[in-house]
Amino acid sequence: MSQSYPLIGNIIGFLRNRHRFHDWVTDMLSATPSLTLRVDGFLGLSRGVCTADPANVHHLLRSNFPNYIKGRRYTDVLHHLLGDGIFNSDGHLWSSQRKIASYEFNTKSLRSFISETVQTLINESLIPHLAAAADSGETLDLQQVLRKFGFDNICNVAFGVDPGFLRSSNSNHSKNISFVTAFEAAVDHAFSRFLSPLPVVWKLKRFFNIGSEREYKKSIETIDEFAMGVIESKETQTDSKTHEDLLSRFMVSSSDMGFVNDQERRKFLRDIIISFVLAGKDSTATALTWFFWFRPSSFTTLDPPRVFSNRPVKPNLRRLKEPKLPHAALSESMRLFPPVPINSRLTVNDDVLPDGTFVGKGWFADYSAYAMGRMERLWGSDCGEFKPERWLDENGVYRAVDQFKYPVFHGGFRMCLGKEMAYMQMKCVVVAIMCEFEVVVVDGGGRPEKMVDPPYTLSLLLGMKNGLPVKLKKRRH
Repeated sequence: MSQSYPLIGNIIGFLRNRHRFHDWVTDMLSATPSLTLRVDGFLGLSRGVCTADPANVHHLLRSNFPNYIKGRRYTDVLHHLLGDGIFNSDGHLWSSQRKIASYEFNTKSLRSFISETVQTLINESLIPHLAAAADSGETLDLQQVLRKFGFDNICNVAFGVDPGFLRSSNSNHSKNISFVTAFEAAVDHAFSRFLSPLPVVWKLKRFFNIGSEREYKKSIETIDEFAMGVIESKETQTDSKTHEDLLSRFMVSSSDMGFVNDQERRKFLRDIIISFVLAGKDSTATALTWFFWFRPSSFTTLDPPRVFSNRPVKPNLRRLKEPKLPHAALSESMRLFPPVPINSRLTVNDDVLPDGTFVGKGWFADYSAYAMGRMERLWGSDCGEFKPERWLDENGVYRAVDQFKYPVFHGGFRMCLGKEMAYMQMKCVVVAIMCEFEVVVVDGGGRPEKMVDPPYTLSLLLGMKNGLPVKLKKRRH
């Protein structure tokens, strides 16, 4: 367990384990009887707790929700990227966006639009791209392919624009590449702010516009230009068929929000765009990457011709409610490698967690989904093993677990509204790829019993650090 010292707090342990940050947190929490530990920042500039106790997570996200907010510690770090979007706001600003989004995500028309969009992109973009790689015998980075597919998909769903990033066929391809590059750089930089032992350093660099903060500012300018261009193009569209995307729906709803001027309204819509891109661009791609890494050696029970059919199926919502094993396997891979590995809140007033831990006013309160998925006390002695069957009952029916034990999609009042849509999209991709191809991971071929997990990226999302190199072999139907 990492020691805390006067003045310097946990900084020594942090610096020694920065490269394996989430495993370091897991080790410390596992060694703590309460599954909750006290964290002291450098020179006492920050204090807080980190927990892997489901009861505490329930307390943070539901039973005492008003006392645990995003707060300045979180919103200051992400404000230049997310602005006042739904993932970076509290109070009325958050609740009004949540209300609109909740209504739209429950409409049949949006669900159908998302289902048709992902189906079209799989058939016309993803599978042809992978088939070409299979024919040529080339090794490709499946994580990068899935990220490009995810970007095309979220752009279609969020604002009705098809960038053709995976196909490289769109006339604005270079502009889209600039946006993606800027967005990924901004996300990585925002997370590096979280890991900074002295936040005053990045704030000073921001003030003087030097170093990494200067590059971050340039990335934000590129992102803003892209977002405003999307908004302007949507405002000039008159075809009703182009108004099924999320941005169009928010544009209609925002007319009743009482904005002072058009600039304020556009700023609101810009933050909506970036929030949805953050939520949808790499989250499903990250989850799918880890899934396909597990698949080659460990997931031998999934035989696509037997489980799904003897021919590639046309994925849709109705069919994807039937095969339970893909759903279970995706849940299991996200248990071990959650797309969002850790989450943070700020305490409004002094409080005591259900396990008796005191939390002071202004302290941060973190919960680690990564650590919780690897806790023997929560998942048993086989918690480190990839076992999709743990999600199935004796009849082979999928069995969900408590959201506060498995906060991969967060929980409580901030539960991810796109959870079911994310599962649907991921299963569509799994069905399509595994029915058409045998996926062979290069340099290791999967996850043997004693194989060390590949390194992950230290960013807002838990990506695979060096990508996932694979070769594809076409199946005979």
